[in-house]
Amino acid sequence: MEANSHFLESAKKQFLYYKTLGEKAIHQLEDEQLFVALNEDTNSIATIVKHLHGNMLSRWTDFLTSDGEKDWRKRDDEFVDTYQSKEELLEKWNEAWDCLFNALNPLQPEQLTDIIYIRNEGHTVVEAINRQLAHYPYHIGQIVFYAKLLKKTEWDSLSIPKNKSGDYNAAKFSKEKSIKNFTDDELKGLNSK
Repeated sequence: MEANSHFLESAKKQFLYYKTLGEKAIHQLEDEQLFVALNEDTNSIATIVKHLHGNMLSRWTDFLTSDGEKDWRKRDDEFVDTYQSKEELLEKWNEAWDCLFNALNPLQPEQLTDIIYIRNEGHTVVEAINRQLAHYPYHIGQIVFYAKLLKKTEWDSLSIPKNKSGDYNAAKFSKEKSIKNFTDDELKGLNSK
């Protein structure tokens, strides 16, 4: 069971990391930039957030007891840009992530092999979590890339800045080996969801 406990903690940390990454990208943009779509086949950042919101509410509401594709979900409507402001976008963003963490936090290691359903197809809880750990970073990557394209002023790097790998590695290797941990405040925020 210890490995299962580590998996759950790791999954929560990964979800929190990608939530934070998306927020840091969104906060660098002006409100109107969140609603830009480059052509008919692309989604604005607001639309991507709307899709994530719909997916998260559907997948994580009653996570262990009902199908992850809820009958009230209107997936096609998620790709129609209806948000009116950055505030509304962030409200929906936080509502979605709260739903996810409210479902993940009470999970017990022994539940990871339980079967849940998504579109009537059985998944272990581990498989369902991994499915979303692949899906959400895909869209967060779109948000980050799009935000970098739209940013009119200097971009605040969300990872190692361009041409700074040597400096970054030198700083890391000048320290003792350690295990990466979130700060106490980050973990408190995660566990209070």
